[in-house]
Amino acid sequence: MSNIKIENLSKTFSSKDGTVEALKNVNLSIESGDIYGIIGMSGAGKSTLVRCMNYLEVPTEGKVLIEGKALGEFSEKELRKQRESIAMIFQHFNLLMQKSVLENICFPLYIQGKKKKEAHQRALELLEIVGLSDKANAYPAQLSGGQKQRVAIARALASDPKILLCDEATSALDPQTTYSILELLKEINQTYQITIVIITHQMSVVREICKHVAIMKDGEVQEEGLVSEIFAHPKSAVAKELIRKDGGDDAQKTTANTSKEIKTSRAIRIVFSENSAFEPVIANMILTFGQPVNILKASTRNVSGVAKGEMILGFPENCATIEPMKKYLVERGLEIEEADEYVE
Repeated sequence: MSNIKIENLSKTFSSKDGTVEALKNVNLSIESGDIYGIIGMSGAGKSTLVRCMNYLEVPTEGKVLIEGKALGEFSEKELRKQRESIAMIFQHFNLLMQKSVLENICFPLYIQGKKKKEAHQRALELLEIVGLSDKANAYPAQLSGGQKQRVAIARALASDPKILLCDEATSALDPQTTYSILELLKEINQTYQITIVIITHQMSVVREICKHVAIMKDGEVQEEGLVSEIFAHPKSAVAKELIRKDGGDDAQKTTANTSKEIKTSRAIRIVFSENSAFEPVIANMILTFGQPVNILKASTRNVSGVAKGEMILGFPENCATIEPMKKYLVERGLEIEEADEYVE
């Protein structure tokens, strides 16, 4: 069943300088228990979209349905109650600096009317879940960025939400801390079956944690689907650009000697997966066809828990054997596409 369904959603902001269409006819369906990514460059509309999911922003047109119920039909009181099941964490944590870690987590419990003893007990349980049992009496200023985000996650879980919205929740963190936060979110998703929506501009975050993704540009969804499928066969220009900018998980990257060489070579992108041949396929192709190729880039990535290798091959101009060579690669289990968009 769809946990979140967005139908024909548009959002227009008006100002003295005119109107801005932040969202244009967005349609999405997010299944219960999924980890769903919404990715795009700055200004794509993704943060506006996630704020419409809990009606912090009221759409200009269209509907947001949570478990089949349209948020736009709720009264203010009903909407406040519904928001208890839709928690949110942010890039800059939004903790109360004058309150201890324990009291930060208790805050939403107090709002719900919980007694202090009950709230403290629940907060201590949540601190254990996020790995910060020893920080109950610390203050946010004494914590690292990753620890602050763990506190924010614990606070978000205090109301036992069914949905967790993460708006650029790892953007302020270093790569290692980002990885640890994503691992925590995976554990929470698997243990409590909470639907998680990740808003990000980083393809590395999407491929690390998300099963499905919607790619946005200028307020519109350009493409959506399984992360593994979009990584292997991106259709939109913005998806290809995001993949190109994603450096991969290793340091084994190569580039051609000159930018001129990259620009004048015809390029293809190949993706290796667990189904690909284990033979030295590129070397064998060169031997078979007697045609040199230039490795413009090579890297490995973790895509939805599966290791995938990526390589950009450049062919000399006027190469007569490109199509037979592409066929050779496909026959050996590699996924290929034209790759001029990936070459700088």
